[in-house]
Amino acid sequence: MDIDERYYPYSKYLKKRYGEKVYKLPVNLPVTCPNRISGAGCSFCAETGTGFEAMDSAVSVTEQLMSTRKYIEKRYHAHKFIAYFQNYTNTFMPLDIFQKYMLEASKVPDIVEIAISTRPDCIREDYLDVLNRIRETTGIQIVNIELGLQTVNYHTLKRISRGHTLAEYIDAVLRISRYGYDICTHVILNLPGDEMDDSIETAKILSALPVQIVKAHSLYIAKDTRLCDDYENGTISLCEKEEYLNRLIAFLEHLNPDIAVERLFSRIPEKDAVFCNWNTSWWKLRDELLLRMEEQNSFQGKKLNYLDGAALRLLDNKE
Repeated sequence: MDIDERYYPYSKYLKKRYGEKVYKLPVNLPVTCPNRISGAGCSFCAETGTGFEAMDSAVSVTEQLMSTRKYIEKRYHAHKFIAYFQNYTNTFMPLDIFQKYMLEASKVPDIVEIAISTRPDCIREDYLDVLNRIRETTGIQIVNIELGLQTVNYHTLKRISRGHTLAEYIDAVLRISRYGYDICTHVILNLPGDEMDDSIETAKILSALPVQIVKAHSLYIAKDTRLCDDYENGTISLCEKEEYLNRLIAFLEHLNPDIAVERLFSRIPEKDAVFCNWNTSWWKLRDELLLRMEEQNSFQGKKLNYLDGAALRLLDNKE
């Protein structure tokens, strides 16, 4: 097996669908998160959220997309783009306003797909219906909904004040799948309190559900967050780089090989974090990961042997 085929990259997934490279254009909307209204938000989330590469939310959707499109098109000779509503919870707004933003994005030239980042507890049929009408009446081919799960460990979800449990995630996935949309799931494999078994079980849950894409993140500690306070006070500890790589390999080995992997490590501007990736660039970590996988003859889906009545194989082997 070639070293570049140790896992199924999202870029290959898109190229298979569109026949060429497709680029995401981040869009920042003037939205927030229900977890910030009902509480203090997730312990790892900074006030600015995660839209580090996006323009100011006061700029119109069309202007954001056209400006970024012009830059990407010139630099990479790109022809097809994804409107990526990235920051905060992009279905947490009145339905008519949500529809307005999605329609505006669909009218920008060469946008072939809309990607929406949101929470499992902010998925409902009327919002999914809006996206379906847009898909049926515009040039948009695909809708991709990104759900932040982070971990299947409900103790950890409660500890980081996530505001939902595994049940809400499963409910959201099943509802979205009825529409035939792509589902991308975000996971963090080194949250304080999680262990190797949690990484493996997370891969198993994703593989048992109709999930097409996964983003695996290494936990970073953003400044001015509750997690930053815990980190600086010494009340939490993070696993070492070697342990994260071991968890990531185990996660990939138990992950359905048909699920595309969009990310393996987090990225955040250095000025915004007190810890990220063990002071190592993400591409060096990726090279180290691939080298380890090659040495161990490891690959995505290697241990996908637990679905489809796995225990019945014991009877089959006796016949």
